Amino acid sequence: MQTNIAERYADTDQGREAEAILRKCVHCGFCTATCPTYQLLGDELDGPRGRIYQIKEILEGATPTKSTQTHLDRCLTCRSCETTCPSGVDYGRLADIGRKIVEDEVGRSWTQKLIRKALVVVIPNRRLFGFLVRVGQLLRPLMPGRIGTKIPRRAKPSVWPRSTHARTMLVLEACAQPSATPNVNASAARVLDRLGIRLIATREAGCCGAVAHHLSDHDRSHDAVKRNIDAWWPLLEQGTEAIVITASGCGVMVKEYVHLLQGDPLYAEKARRVSELAKDISEVLSKEDLGGLKVRGADTIVFHSPCTLQHGQKLNGLTEGILRELGFELRPVPDSHLCCGSAGTYSILQPDLSKRLLKDKLKALEATGAPTIATANVGCQLHLKTGAKAPVKHWIELVDEVTG
Repeated sequence: MQTNIAERYADTDQGREAEAILRKCVHCGFCTATCPTYQLLGDELDGPRGRIYQIKEILEGATPTKSTQTHLDRCLTCRSCETTCPSGVDYGRLADIGRKIVEDEVGRSWTQKLIRKALVVVIPNRRLFGFLVRVGQLLRPLMPGRIGTKIPRRAKPSVWPRSTHARTMLVLEACAQPSATPNVNASAARVLDRLGIRLIATREAGCCGAVAHHLSDHDRSHDAVKRNIDAWWPLLEQGTEAIVITASGCGVMVKEYVHLLQGDPLYAEKARRVSELAKDISEVLSKEDLGGLKVRGADTIVFHSPCTLQHGQKLNGLTEGILRELGFELRPVPDSHLCCGSAGTYSILQPDLSKRLLKDKLKALEATGAPTIATANVGCQLHLKTGAKAPVKHWIELVDEVTG
């Protein structure tokens, strides 16, 4: 795509990055066929190609409008378009750049600002979020059905293994996951313990920074990124093999630390190393000999592959292969590339579109007749639970159950 970037952006790092991305786009339109919002709305401006044009116009000097902001807000950043694109257009990075410019120039109403501010303050704060979840669990019986279903049920804490092994890996505890799905990381720790790997966490690390980043609060996001790097670095220097991540949404973010801090002289090299060592739990298990695990009672399931796993991290099929190796029967899912509508804070900020996507996704999953739905991301897990008839679990919990 031919570009003529405006002078105020042309000599900036983001301007140069955006221009390189734009020049890869060849207008083919393959991306529209796999874009969830285009499929729902049928509007070119609500598809990747249309959003690319809008961002291009802004970078070439056009004034963004509320309409521009609306179309960019409706994007899930599921990155299904990246998987489809034959030219390798890095749409996710371009969307981040475009959204930030629009956010700064168009602004928001005071109600929108308040909601978005609350999201970037509450969700990444592990203690505050946990307190609010516990309050919600107490009040759950008194809440309207739709609201009540969004609050995760109280779970009995799992036992974290205390064995020591020659091999050690770190785990990202994150922000929402310890309260919303508290047994996921414990399950990962027990499975790795059976493989001779000790999984440890450091309390100084927290939110991966994704919530603030995707709401265009890049200063707050970068602060979270640097805090995590500082917390992990001493352990990495001691020989910790990997940073294991069980929430695929967090995994995408940590793997992009290298890009986010590439211009920071103090953190660029550390960010590169952290991104290299960041591994989804499926990547870790795929490299291990699982033959020694004692498997019993593996059942029929249907696996919902989160967008952040199959499109963001490009790990489509890896988890499914591990589950089949361990004896699970997986039912195929129609339109498995489409988003469930969770997408971080999307279900809060775009509830109507999110509900429509959820309805379609559950219809596809439940049509398989599988008694259990498995997934790989805390947001998808909670979102699917609000409407699913079958139990929804993180897949590593299922592996823990059949190999314990």
